[in-house]
Amino acid sequence: MAELVDGLPKPDEITSAEEFVAALRQLRAWSDLTYRQLARRAEAAGDVMPASTTATMLARSSLPRSEIVAAFVRACGLDEAATATWVTVRNTLATTATRPKGTASAPPDVPQPVPDGLAVPAMLPADIADFTGREEHVTPLCEYLAGVRRDGRQHHAAPIAAISGMGGVGKTTLAVHVAHRLAAAYPDGRLYVNLRGAEASPLRSGDVLARFLRALGVPSQVIPADETERAELYRTRLADRRVLLVLDNAATEKQVRPLLPGTATCAVLLTSRIRLTGIEGARRVDLDVFPPATAIRLLASVTADERVTAQHAQAAQIVGLCGGLPLAVRVAGARLAARPTWQLGHLAAMLGDERRRLDQLAAGDLAVRASLALSYQGLEPEVRRLFRLLSLFDLPDFPAWFTAVVLDATLERGVEHAEALVDAQLLTAAGTDVAGQQRYRFHDLVRLFARERASLEETGESLAGALTRGFGGWLAITERMAKHIPGPCYAAIGGPAPRPSMDWLQRSPSYTDAGRWFDAERAALLSLIRQTCVLGLDDVAFDLAGCMEKYFDVRGMYSDWADTNTEVMSVCRAAGNLLGEAVMLRGLIDVTTWTTDGPDGDAMSRLRDEAFRLLGMFTELRHEQGMCDAAVMCSWALTAIGDHPAAAAHASRALHLAKRSDHPGGRIRARLALSIVSYEQGRFAAAAGGLTGALDEARALGNPRWVATVLQFSGIAHRELDDFERSQRMLHESLGISRYYGDRYTEVLTLLALARLDLRRGGPDARTTAEAAVTLSREYNMSHHLAEALAVLGEIELAEDCPARAIGHLEESVAMWRTRGWHSMQAAALTSLGRAYAHTEPSAARRAFEEAAAIFTRLGDTARLAGLLPHLPTHDTD
Repeated sequence: MAELVDGLPKPDEITSAEEFVAALRQLRAWSDLTYRQLARRAEAAGDVMPASTTATMLARSSLPRSEIVAAFVRACGLDEAATATWVTVRNTLATTATRPKGTASAPPDVPQPVPDGLAVPAMLPADIADFTGREEHVTPLCEYLAGVRRDGRQHHAAPIAAISGMGGVGKTTLAVHVAHRLAAAYPDGRLYVNLRGAEASPLRSGDVLARFLRALGVPSQVIPADETERAELYRTRLADRRVLLVLDNAATEKQVRPLLPGTATCAVLLTSRIRLTGIEGARRVDLDVFPPATAIRLLASVTADERVTAQHAQAAQIVGLCGGLPLAVRVAGARLAARPTWQLGHLAAMLGDERRRLDQLAAGDLAVRASLALSYQGLEPEVRRLFRLLSLFDLPDFPAWFTAVVLDATLERGVEHAEALVDAQLLTAAGTDVAGQQRYRFHDLVRLFARERASLEETGESLAGALTRGFGGWLAITERMAKHIPGPCYAAIGGPAPRPSMDWLQRSPSYTDAGRWFDAERAALLSLIRQTCVLGLDDVAFDLAGCMEKYFDVRGMYSDWADTNTEVMSVCRAAGNLLGEAVMLRGLIDVTTWTTDGPDGDAMSRLRDEAFRLLGMFTELRHEQGMCDAAVMCSWALTAIGDHPAAAAHASRALHLAKRSDHPGGRIRARLALSIVSYEQGRFAAAAGGLTGALDEARALGNPRWVATVLQFSGIAHRELDDFERSQRMLHESLGISRYYGDRYTEVLTLLALARLDLRRGGPDARTTAEAAVTLSREYNMSHHLAEALAVLGEIELAEDCPARAIGHLEESVAMWRTRGWHSMQAAALTSLGRAYAHTEPSAARRAFEEAAAIFTRLGDTARLAGLLPHLPTHDTD
């Protein structure tokens, strides 16, 4: 523990993060400064350290950031030498904490192994078993990226190698091969992404950052919505780790820059069809076609028999006609391997008969087209048709069942034809996903070739039919899977888009775990939704997006949810699709109200305006289930601003609509809304009684989220009735359900209820539970929960007679409630803040009490107003 000299803590003896934070608390006590005074002093010194940051730092047991430590120590009044000592101790503790036990200290330029518990991604595609050639590039790239220093100089930036060349020249093959050779040099992980630079819509950097962060162990809920913040978190996760990044098929420097690490311990292997000269410090490798000898070696390796050696002249003729392009040579070899009785002269003659073949082989992308055409023409007619139709869909990869849907065939025949395409090197087997499904993907240039053939060989009616079947197939299975995901119990509102019959899918064991299925198909579904938006297929777009809402919710993918609904809603509005627009608005209201502060400040006022707009839209459509969902939203908004009669009226209307339209989820939500109105009015028995039937209905509905939610609010109501045992039983059951499904949103609110219960009973766990709620709220960007969690923590400090510590929590809580707009909660936090200031800053206490009294007066809450009046001073006591 820190030694105290004249009340001033000395950090020299500190041995743990907990002791370090405790010493910081001692330092603040020594300074005798409030959080706001510390914030003002930090600002005067040019530092940024809000009062809320200080309060959070001192409430936790983990090490704060070094820059915050420096700002805090300076603000407390210590000089620069003392500040440097504190920062040095902090950094030493951080280094010790990340070093595996029993490991001796290493030189500072030698990165340590990854700490236990950190994810070690292994995202590289499989290496090519018959990799051929490129000897002049493989060894230098391996030496450079492994950090071999030929000039003896110390490097402080990540080594970057950029491989460029025409399509089909083997950029990806070389990059993946080198990456596998380097695996031992990068034990902390290998990240890989196909940036899809050859397509019309390359991957967005923000989406790739989110993918990489998840691979590095960052939960989806923690990933920031802002791309800049994502990049900062990404660089932080890579700091001091040896990770190799393979950024394949890049489009532009702008796409790549946010993905570059900020540490010299990592390395980057980049491929692109163009030279990305704007990437500073990159070592560039320009790939050319194979020389004849290497091309013949590749042909022999792919053919895997003695024909190439025995018929050398014909082999030379084949690779010459292929222009030495590796992709073309590989496709030619695959054709020979699939036809073991062919003489090489036969294939050479086929190449010689291709009209304009030489020009095509010599003109960039046209070279690929010629070699692909060879393989394509050798396929059975139905396999060629599958090849053409699959290419119509903008999918990064796809499961085996999709081949049967597109072809309108049995699953067995679809997979058989897909494997024929794999054999012909026109489709790649991408392995098995987390749901147990075999997946396939197109090479970018192969997809372009297939689309060309589709435009030439398919009729408009055939193309339209394939798109209808394909989108409908995704919609049918996504709709079915969504039923098994816990989440909002809105009405499932679909559009008129057709769904093909796929009874054979029900026999597959891969479809038993809906959560894993959505994990596997998330990228594909998002790509399809974007494609349907581009094509103007608004009915399919809103149906698919609506089916993903519960998955987004339970996984905490709030940014994906908001972005998807916003894009689809715009398409529906442009098409005059009022139903689709309303369904997208319904989900958008939910995600933006409860998980963000939004652009306009007052979240509850925004909820009121948008909920009434939504109610008007569903009323115009005469859609009673949608009207029910919207009316419940209206009730919540009206409750928040204190208009309890109107809130009860809308909740009652929602209950009537739910019963009339057979909407069981709507009945549960309406009963909960009525209970919340009763609770806000102080009628706790009515609040608890109104939820008895709702709990039975939630269990019957089979939606775990809503079982947990009703248990949660029932437990809160019984707490206010002093039925502590029943309250605790209900809240613990709710918490168990939430944690089982990883439902952080519901978990945090239950933790808050448990903290208040423990505070009421004088139990020992109130502080620990409230701090956990604060941590999770910050981590998952739950602003509404965070405002309440800070208020609870402030109340705990007051109960323990620590008003000075309470002030920081309560100031931040009140500030957040001003943006949330839930008036009763804002007034309650103000009341607690007034109590905290009462013995230190009477004028601040008076302002807080008066603002709280004004709100209670406006709400007509005479009971709480009467309890507040004795605290209101009659004059300035300064």
